[in-house]
Amino acid sequence: MRCVIARFPFDLAKSEVEQSMSGITPEPAIGVCVTIGRRVYPVMQVGEVITRQNRRDFTSGEMRRALTRLGFTCHDARPVAPPEWDAQANERVLGPLD
Repeated sequence: MRCVIARFPFDLAKSEVEQSMSGITPEPAIGVCVTIGRRVYPVMQVGEVITRQNRRDFTSGEMRRALTRLGFTCHDARPVAPPEWDAQANERVLGPLD
């Protein structure tokens, strides 16, 4: 499928993207992400790998549209859960609250 990313045309196939990303360790999921196989990658990382362009040259929206048209599932990264409040740990550090 022909996609335009950062004003450059690319002929991409889903299998080519999967092959390009195999063996690449996903960066921490931030912002818009894409699921490729069983791994979740930031779309900007995938864009950099498949286009060989600097991430500043394209937007996450461009990559999301292209990857969605190829049949991948794009989604927002899950928010990081804040650590649970531990009253006992606070008491050990701060002392009793009497």
